[in-house]
Amino acid sequence: MHDIADLESRQIPGVGVASSEFIDAAAAQSRTLGFDPAMVFVPHPIQNRTDAEMCTLADEALGDILRLLRNQRDAAEEPEDT
Repeated sequence: MHDIADLESRQIPGVGVASSEFIDAAAAQSRTLGFDPAMVFVPHPIQNRTDAEMCTLADEALGDILRLLRNQRDAAEEPEDT
């Protein structure tokens, strides 16, 4: 979470990825840090998964990650109302 906060503070788009076990913890930490990061959650657990299973999880999450990054880019490119 701190890494995503650091990226955002430097105007670099980022998306956090964590397993579903950490949904509540991510929400609590983002409130504590005072920002709402883009997050993608993959099914838990991950520690006992094979390399092939991890690749499948990554492939399944990639579309959401790219969508969130594009949304951030598009929001950054929108002109501010003056």
